[in-house]
Amino acid sequence: MSHQWAGRRPSRAGAAGCGALLLALLAPLAGCGPAGGPPATARFPDVQRMLDTRAQAVQRRDAAGFLASVDPRATGYRERQRAMFAHLKGVPLTDWHYDLDSTGAFPLPAGGGRERLAAKVRLRYRLKGFDTAPVHAVQYLTLTERDGRWLISSDTDGAAAGRSGTRQLWDQGPVRVVRGRYSLVLGRTAQRARLTDLAHRVDRAVPAVSAAWKGKWSQKVVVEAPDSVEGMAQLMGSDDPSGYAGIAAVTTGEAGVSATAPADRVIINPDAYEELNDLGRRVVLTHETAHVATRTATTPATPLWLSEGFADWAAYRGIHRKAALTAPELTRAVATGKLPARLPTDEDFGFKAGADRLAKAYEGSWLACRMIAEKWGEAKLLAFYRAAGRGAVGVSAGSAGPIEAATAATAPSAGARPATPAARPGQRPKAAADRTDRALRSQLGVSTAEFTRKWRAFVRKQLAR
Repeated sequence: MSHQWAGRRPSRAGAAGCGALLLALLAPLAGCGPAGGPPATARFPDVQRMLDTRAQAVQRRDAAGFLASVDPRATGYRERQRAMFAHLKGVPLTDWHYDLDSTGAFPLPAGGGRERLAAKVRLRYRLKGFDTAPVHAVQYLTLTERDGRWLISSDTDGAAAGRSGTRQLWDQGPVRVVRGRYSLVLGRTAQRARLTDLAHRVDRAVPAVSAAWKGKWSQKVVVEAPDSVEGMAQLMGSDDPSGYAGIAAVTTGEAGVSATAPADRVIINPDAYEELNDLGRRVVLTHETAHVATRTATTPATPLWLSEGFADWAAYRGIHRKAALTAPELTRAVATGKLPARLPTDEDFGFKAGADRLAKAYEGSWLACRMIAEKWGEAKLLAFYRAAGRGAVGVSAGSAGPIEAATAATAPSAGARPATPAARPGQRPKAAADRTDRALRSQLGVSTAEFTRKWRAFVRKQLAR
């Protein structure tokens, strides 16, 4: 039976800067003041004490204590904060802290007449049973001194300078929580049926991924399901939703971090996700779950063809479907005599690559991992994945790495393909290629050139069936 996808290719216009934005969101944030000076917390201890008291009020579920940190004269902001605090009801928080990272973080509007600070604040929080270490989010807050106390008067003054911070789901409205066996799904209160369906699908995806990825992982997945693509963009720290049009889901996370790292977030775009049929949704969520499972083994040294190809291989592993149906763009290329001469590069996955090039990159990557599993065995595929990640030079536990895939709703007959940021900053192509070559030789006993020849022959044979 032929399976048809009900989606479309993602539009990449204006999205070129999105990869850098996502990396910035998840990079460790250094709390420091001016060069050579003391940290902001030391220069403004009263601010940090106010933030500590505010955080304690959240943990105690003390609305009055929380609002005590808000400027009473900032009536609009105060009402939004009152609503946000109410939206946290039911969210299983076990930790909530604020750290003053810096001041002078954005230009303050003229006027005000009082001493003010443009503060960059880091929120750290955990979700009970899912996050083993805090998740980080940046906030840009205007602080105003009144009667010898620092109070928060705005969180929007930095927007004009591109300092909007990351909006959380509870900033967007009331949050409903649905728990599955392996999943925690957060969404808007009117979406219970959709949230329950997401939880069931992730609960099925986790065992499927565990059967493919034999390594140790948390087997827990947090899904956030906003109401709109605009809400999705806010969760990614962007005010521009155009870069996420057609993208069904995004997995955020830090690659190359320790096993105690927080759970990733799979963020759903309801518009694109709803366009997928049943099989498309299964593939999307299994693909994203595979990224969660492999994150601790994924570093800047891992080529994107391997990380994305493995996620697709895990997603399609239990699906008996002709390769030509799963890889339609590459099938058309091969049929017209345009067999790729090389493995997909990181640049092939960039936002500016174009839909056809992007699709062929994912299809070729999936077939590369499928070839390894068939010719060398699944155990060797996993061993090669880990060896490729260990090839990173100077990457240690806790360092920030690449964002993994944003899975796109695709054209009819195409697989559900991710759309990933362009090549990672600081990667030297030759050095990265040399590390992959060493991993291929050590685990599979072939060079990159020989592996590529085998892959081209495998692609031709698979897609001619």
